[in-house]
Amino acid sequence: MEPMWQEPARKDEALASAQAKAAFLLTMRARGIQDLGVLRALELVPREIFVPHRYADLARRQLALPLRCGQTLPEPWLAARMIEALAPSPNCRVLEIGTGSGYATALLARLAREVISVERFQSLAIEAGARLARLAIDNAGVTWGDGLTIGPAAGPFDRIIVQGALAEIPASLAAALAPDGVLVTARPDPAAEARRQVVRMTRNEAGDLDETVICPCRLQAILPGEARAL
Repeated sequence: MEPMWQEPARKDEALASAQAKAAFLLTMRARGIQDLGVLRALELVPREIFVPHRYADLARRQLALPLRCGQTLPEPWLAARMIEALAPSPNCRVLEIGTGSGYATALLARLAREVISVERFQSLAIEAGARLARLAIDNAGVTWGDGLTIGPAAGPFDRIIVQGALAEIPASLAAALAPDGVLVTARPDPAAEARRQVVRMTRNEAGDLDETVICPCRLQAILPGEARAL
């Protein structure tokens, strides 16, 4: 039998966790996240599982956090804003380039029918897959590979999200996007090359991709090729 003092301690811990989650969601709303599906996914997916253990107490802060292999987990607001711009629906098939810790993958899995995520670092891919399994997410899978060389057999995808910056959209990604699909990525800001901005891309009548600027960002460049680990 457990000591009686443990029950109040657990209640206090649960209350603190609920308050932190409520504050996290209020911050998201205050910063402009309005889509109810995205907000619900943010509520259900515990970000602390997806951050390095030493940063667990910062998981619900609006901070980008370092990952292994020199990668970065973007601040939660940016992850949410990109997914909101992507606008996945329950019948969508989504391709994600740059899995990282798997946090955005888990959010996408709450909103789409299927998510295929590609990560160039093998160690990150393995760890992200384990986190998704821990949450019993079975409609998202993580693949180790070069997300910039997706073969035509993998598509088409209703939505493609690139968790990083691209100077140019690879022909393989453009070919994998469904005719009425949406692609969200970061691109160099034409007004200042050192800056980057998230853009939403859709096809026009000529079949070319038109851009709509969403917000500024500091996402890292997406690199080609595969990398086992650092």
